[in-house]
Amino acid sequence: MGTSILRFLNVIMVALLAGISFGIWIGFNPSDLSASAYIEQQQNMLNSLRVLLVALVIFTTLVTILSAYLQKINILSFISLLIAAGLLIGCILITRFGNKPIDDVVLTWTKDSIPTNWTELRDKWWSFHILRTTAELLALFIITWTSIKKEDQQAI
Repeated sequence: MGTSILRFLNVIMVALLAGISFGIWIGFNPSDLSASAYIEQQQNMLNSLRVLLVALVIFTTLVTILSAYLQKINILSFISLLIAAGLLIGCILITRFGNKPIDDVVLTWTKDSIPTNWTELRDKWWSFHILRTTAELLALFIITWTSIKKEDQQAI
């Protein structure tokens, strides 16, 4: 019973995480924005979602690792969930060493202090975001598949 609840929680958490990132990918492509519109949009997004997404990805990664541990008797589920956890750890690393340094700079900008290379930073951030979202979506697919596959398919 506890494993079923944890698997359900795991799917919900990774779906929330991937859904938020996918929504940003589809709805907030900054490529056609003016500098001032980009700064306003990006700063608003960062101030609204930064803490939530960090907490969500860490919690989801821990739930995925715990879920893998509780299903260790089933080698296919165990390995699949460890791969999903690895993807989520990759998201944490992409965010920490890719997006966050750019975020920290963008949060200091004003309409009057836009650097000349702002589009380079914007495009670099966007590439990291797409990479991170792709990893989250792959983790979502793996976790969901592991949670919904029939019990008779779990034994190897």
